[in-house]
Amino acid sequence: MTGELKRNLSSKNKPDQGLVQVFTGEGKGKTSAAMGTVIRALGHGLKVFIVFFMKGEYPYGERNILCKLPNVTLVSFGQETFVDPRHIKLEQIEQAGQALMVARQAILSGDYNLVVLDEINVATAFKLIPVEDVIRLIQEKPKHVELILTGRLADPRIIEIADLVTEMVKIKHPFDKGISARRGIEY
Repeated sequence: MTGELKRNLSSKNKPDQGLVQVFTGEGKGKTSAAMGTVIRALGHGLKVFIVFFMKGEYPYGERNILCKLPNVTLVSFGQETFVDPRHIKLEQIEQAGQALMVARQAILSGDYNLVVLDEINVATAFKLIPVEDVIRLIQEKPKHVELILTGRLADPRIIEIADLVTEMVKIKHPFDKGISARRGIEY
């Protein structure tokens, strides 16, 4: 390892100002954008915690590789089936509540530089967890923690308090032509 790279990975380069980022919208790429940031953070020696809301133990490619890397912890909550907002099950609410509790512990622990709450926007939109609890967590976030919230349907109150908001806009999508999600590309 070169001297310059070693210096870049030193603790003095850890961020002291963590921001709140939101990736939302109907277009593809919200989780992908968050995982790109995770890879970048890991490349600089930062510690990362990822909470997958509403994503059970399905074999997502990002989960398969990230769990093998140092400095990253990830946990998943939910079932393998999609949540139908018209027919919410008690177990889905319980899973989302557990995910939020674990996220709170990670954010407030001081152990992580970056915390990703994947699909939390959908969890609030589907009323699996109260948006007020998420807002409170954002407000209580320690200064050094970078926080990323993903998922379509981001609540306007979360958008208002975030530092960076990116909306993925769907212009075309292969699903519209009947092309199913492809292993290694969409999951």
